[in-house]
Amino acid sequence: MTLDETVACIGAGHAGVQLAESLRTEGFAGRIVLIDEQEHLPYSRPPLSKEFMTGTEMAPLPLKGASWYAAHDVTLHTGTRATSIDRERRRVHLEDGSALGWNHLVLAQGARARTLDVPGSTLAGIHTLRTLNDAKGLRAPLARSNRVVVVGAGFIGLEFACAARATGLDVTVVDPAGRALARSVSSVTAAALVSRLEAAGTHFSFETSVLAFQGEDHVRRVLTSNGDLDADLVVIGIGVVPRDELAHEAGLEVDGGIVVDSALLTSDPNITAVGDLAVSSSTGARTECVQNAADQARYVAQRIVGKTAEQYAHVPRFWSHLGPNRLQIVGTWTGSDNSELAGNPDGAFSIRHYRGSSLIAVESVNQPREHMQARKALESRLSVA
Repeated sequence: MTLDETVACIGAGHAGVQLAESLRTEGFAGRIVLIDEQEHLPYSRPPLSKEFMTGTEMAPLPLKGASWYAAHDVTLHTGTRATSIDRERRRVHLEDGSALGWNHLVLAQGARARTLDVPGSTLAGIHTLRTLNDAKGLRAPLARSNRVVVVGAGFIGLEFACAARATGLDVTVVDPAGRALARSVSSVTAAALVSRLEAAGTHFSFETSVLAFQGEDHVRRVLTSNGDLDADLVVIGIGVVPRDELAHEAGLEVDGGIVVDSALLTSDPNITAVGDLAVSSSTGARTECVQNAADQARYVAQRIVGKTAEQYAHVPRFWSHLGPNRLQIVGTWTGSDNSELAGNPDGAFSIRHYRGSSLIAVESVNQPREHMQARKALESRLSVA
């Protein structure tokens, strides 16, 4: 495409806004349109399960101020749902009956929170936490609750558990797996973090499945495979489902997300997918993190303006704050055949994961300087002995 045509992006989260910024930085002079069904100015998502839960501010941190979009000639269509994609005519149809034309389309709708379908799951007091509206809907119940059950010991579950515990509530985390963060970090790091959260008063019940919720109109009890728990607030944090319905209806290849090649192109060369909903055709994996979404958007902007023909090859990075514990991850530890611990799991430490002699991932807890050094080594594809 030429530099004066139109790039439309469905989704105005971290990936969509980064795409717009990077396109302008790279010299794209054409029209940029961001479409998002949420009515808010695009906002930063990570604080929603942390500071936003316990802070006094009712508004999230915007990714850009309102004036930025006008100053950079980026059109925002918020509060508007895209209903279909016409690939032949290159149009996106919106729920208000209008249509927007594009020369290249980027799909960046992200994912929705996975729900738990057991008896009683529609009772009041049972929440998911993914969007700003979800977070707003949790703040008042959090302030008047006494006993909280968090279903799922992933990042969202643990972050919310820390926020709830910080307000003095009785918090229990249940998970059918044998440990926390099973898909994200090694067992050593998971055990160290759980130990610290337990010391701060959070209860854990692993290898425990939720069988049902009970209450007349509001949840009062959680029935599990390991006994019953009293609760007046439940948060479900059991992962996400990619929002790939539009792509599927448009005839794009979908398989657990929108399938993309090494250049993040879908089965239609005029359509790109980035962020949580994009699944690699070579690995079959999706990467769910803000940094990946932003890195992919920067790459796509460069590709659109013709500044790179290389494949996308960034190393994934993750981070989380669990109370006073700062967890940083770079790379993917699964597939390692040996690991090296530096530091003390009771204090600050890092774990370096190797395949053979090659460093493939690093996990750090409260060791930001050491983590940055290892990250630079990993990203430069150096082998650290």
